[in-house]
Amino acid sequence: MTASGSICLWRTEALIDVATTIHPSAIVDAGAVLGEDCRVWHFVHISAKARIGAHCSFGQNVFVGNDVMIGSNVRVQNNVSIYDAVTLEDDVFCGPSMVFTNVYNPRAAVSRKDEYRRTQVRRGATLGANCTIVCGTTIGRYAFVGAGAVINRDVPDFALMVGVPARQIGWMSRHGERLALPLGGDGEASCPATGERYQLRAGVCVLAEENR
Repeated sequence: MTASGSICLWRTEALIDVATTIHPSAIVDAGAVLGEDCRVWHFVHISAKARIGAHCSFGQNVFVGNDVMIGSNVRVQNNVSIYDAVTLEDDVFCGPSMVFTNVYNPRAAVSRKDEYRRTQVRRGATLGANCTIVCGTTIGRYAFVGAGAVINRDVPDFALMVGVPARQIGWMSRHGERLALPLGGDGEASCPATGERYQLRAGVCVLAEENR
């Protein structure tokens, strides 16, 4: 049983004791895998084939589909549905009521379950409240999608995106602070909070330590 004593999880063929908290109203289907020290709150539903890392939190009324991979230390706020064909890497933040999709051109009368487009959210990215991620896109490492934005194409690492459809207006540090860098060309800046140095080369932002 889990640490809360509320539900049992199966990993391959073995019953595993995971150090996690699962609210009694939540449903975790047999076969789902959760790493240690997760928090699963009211009315969450995690499907049988979902694979979830350690130290994750799922707020009220979250749904996680079968063909979903979630890394460690991911925070999913209330009212988010993570549908099939979505991958969230470590340290991703999903703000309240943000939206994923997996069919580009849905029709109620047309089955398109074999046409899902995969969405990948890379390490450390933030998806703000009420934003929408159109399927088939990749959100770069530590990118920051503002509240209410609609992403319909790939987002570069560290990019700050706002609007409908979303446009890039700047760059963000790993700590979530705005960087004093131009949108294109070359430049250098430090994170105001941590002092980490960032370099912009031909419109591509990288940590200076990774560019050595």
